[in-house]
Amino acid sequence: MSKKIKVLIVDDSALVRQVLSEMLNSAPDIEVVGTAQDPYVARERIKSLNPDVLTLDVEMPRMDGVTFLRNLMRLRPMPVVMVSTLTEKGADITFQALELGAVDFVSKPKTDIAHTLDDYAEEIVTKVRTAANARVQALTRSSANDGLARHTADAVLGKVSASSHFRTTDRILAIGASTGGTEAIKEVLMRLPADTPGTVITQHIPEAFSAPFAKRMNGISAMTVCEAEDGQQIVTGHAYIAPGSQHLLVERDGARYICRLNDGPPVNRHKPSVDVLFRSVAQNVGSNAISVLLTGMGDDGARGMQEMKEAGAPTIAQDEKSSVVWGMPGEAVKLGCVDSILSLTKIPGYILQRLKG
Repeated sequence: MSKKIKVLIVDDSALVRQVLSEMLNSAPDIEVVGTAQDPYVARERIKSLNPDVLTLDVEMPRMDGVTFLRNLMRLRPMPVVMVSTLTEKGADITFQALELGAVDFVSKPKTDIAHTLDDYAEEIVTKVRTAANARVQALTRSSANDGLARHTADAVLGKVSASSHFRTTDRILAIGASTGGTEAIKEVLMRLPADTPGTVITQHIPEAFSAPFAKRMNGISAMTVCEAEDGQQIVTGHAYIAPGSQHLLVERDGARYICRLNDGPPVNRHKPSVDVLFRSVAQNVGSNAISVLLTGMGDDGARGMQEMKEAGAPTIAQDEKSSVVWGMPGEAVKLGCVDSILSLTKIPGYILQRLKG
């Protein structure tokens, strides 16, 4: 029998500790070996229980989750899944935690809404499993829909041949990511100049977090970063992040490109989906685009990247060593549709090189 994933739950709420314990223990390959009401107790239980994964409350008394995580990742690096309230403050603290090395995050369980608990249980079990296999390094400086029918991009946008008649030379940079992607996207955006071509981004992220994520990226990037709006023109020096509840597509409007939001079904169990974004870019931008697939669990974006390559667009995938989870980029590599496999730190420079070329 395979070894079980040992989990330690850190949360100041006794009810949340109980709910999370029941959910995780229901999985045959996961065992909650202990709980802690605050980081001080957690510190001792990590030493005695040696867990494989930690779930960590963002906001706690005595010591907040970020302060504890900073110390943990410096002294005893381990996979951590943050448990966050879906508020602007909670989002900001969560993104700080991801910067420090947390693998992923889930929202606080809504214990008063019984019919949502099954979906939530599936989400946190999936993310704990992913975290257990994630690459975690010492600090030196979303599948909530798994139970849904698995649609392809056809459910949102039919596949057609890309047009060979482009009346504009405007370039588009298209980026997709999932687990570990908020930090990977940050590393790319902060190294791109203010005159970078219009950039469209799909990151698997809850609805309440996409706007705070865009705001946070706007603060670190020379580009102007925003949450995409339907009909918004895509212009140089701007990056547009898909809302957490809708697919983002790129459409032609005369000689311009615009953002189009779509409320269709989840694709590859994700909404927004990278496959949907990449297909729309392949069809409407073709060889004037560049496709980048970053760290993430699953295979969303791989087939879309294949369509972008077929349309003549350069394709770039993050390498396995620098990925938190080498699922999505790894699947694209398996399909043989990746032109360049690069470490995260080399991707921005290579993008600029291809744009100049």
